[in-house]
Amino acid sequence: MFLNPRTRLIDVGVDLVTSEGVHALSRREIVRRAGVSHGAPRRYFPTHLELLSAIARRGFTELAARASQAVEDSGRAATGPREQIGILLRVYLDFALTNRGMHELMFHHDLLESNTLGLRDASLPVFALLVDLVGRARTDADARLLAGSLLANLYGIAQLWSWGSLQLATGAVDFAPLLRTALDAHLGPEGR
Repeated sequence: MFLNPRTRLIDVGVDLVTSEGVHALSRREIVRRAGVSHGAPRRYFPTHLELLSAIARRGFTELAARASQAVEDSGRAATGPREQIGILLRVYLDFALTNRGMHELMFHHDLLESNTLGLRDASLPVFALLVDLVGRARTDADARLLAGSLLANLYGIAQLWSWGSLQLATGAVDFAPLLRTALDAHLGPEGR
């Protein structure tokens, strides 16, 4: 099946960041593996930042799809918003830990600051889902601020877990106790 060069460049970038990490995402290597001419990327992505943003956008799209599906499935099982938040947090951590390079790229400050290709907007669906669930779990709080704080905590758990720091410091063998503690810290103890 023939893929247009734009799609091929993004696909190769996704494969590279997934298998080798952010450091492997040079324009030269992407072009070589995509099998396109050296000048081809500039037709679709005038700057390297735009190509990286297109790759990161794929990560946000995949994470949003996984999160929405998991929350939708849990809704059919008649779970409450707190349980759905826990499911969303597990999906996020699973994504972050199995796609470390993509996770790093998605939150790379220069990509988000430039907002190339609307990357900031691509990051919002998962946050909006979290805000909605937090708002239903804690009607007494500012859901956006609470969700933002929870997301920052979750990002930190993902990074520190991937580095092995949390396992060493806490003795935890999986991240489930950390997620429960984060939920309790942000939403109050269960049954509150």
